[in-house]
Amino acid sequence: MDGEFEVGTEVIYPFHGVARIVARETRQLNGVSETYLRLFVPQTGRLEGAGLTLSVPENRAADVGIRMPVSVDEADDVLEVLEQTDISVPASWSRRFKNHQEKLKSGDIYHCAEVVRNLVRRQAIKALAPAETQMYERARNTLVGELAVSWGVDHEAADARVDQALHS
Repeated sequence: MDGEFEVGTEVIYPFHGVARIVARETRQLNGVSETYLRLFVPQTGRLEGAGLTLSVPENRAADVGIRMPVSVDEADDVLEVLEQTDISVPASWSRRFKNHQEKLKSGDIYHCAEVVRNLVRRQAIKALAPAETQMYERARNTLVGELAVSWGVDHEAADARVDQALHS
């Protein structure tokens, strides 16, 4: 992963989505020098405005799950996941919620797409519980953010493509 973590690079942080590396800092801890990446994670999925700032030891970034956004081809493949209509999810709310939560924690865009798709399909049948609605919004924001970066488009254009795939 050498060279990927340059200041200004957009990366994916599991469960938070798109983040921008805003600084590389050297810190001393118990006489040991270590390089940290300072990441900015926007609240809205857009890289401007309010958000969260995190610091991660650079040598542990991959262990934490920080990765580069998917390629354009992979981003296009994600749309196929969203288009699937023949899905199977646990009927039990608690099992379904836990299953979706685990998928989101993985940081995998395909799992995130499955959660978005599953919750959209479920919502078409029955209203989502408030916790599922919140999960859907977060998952969709994460998904759209990464797809926007991968495609090199703004958040709104990526959101429109996601809508089109979900309702095709």
